[in-house]
Amino acid sequence: MKVLKNFEALFIVVLGLACAANFALDSTAVDESTPANAAAALAPMIATTPGMQVVVVSAKRLSAAEKAASLEEERKARKI
Repeated sequence: MKVLKNFEALFIVVLGLACAANFALDSTAVDESTPANAAAALAPMIATTPGMQVVVVSAKRLSAAEKAASLEEERKARKI
């Protein structure tokens, strides 16, 4: 039982060291002393498209009779 507790403690210590190392390396990689530097560092990650793409579907709605016929065709196709 002590072995499992030791592994749990080891895991917590390693996780803490990994988080600390990640924080330390990330904070030194980018000089964030001014907002202009931070924005320049993030510029490649920002999308360059001016607007969102929009898909327009133009089709008429099926009437009740057409919908029933379509469903019957699908049921017949499944039976085969």
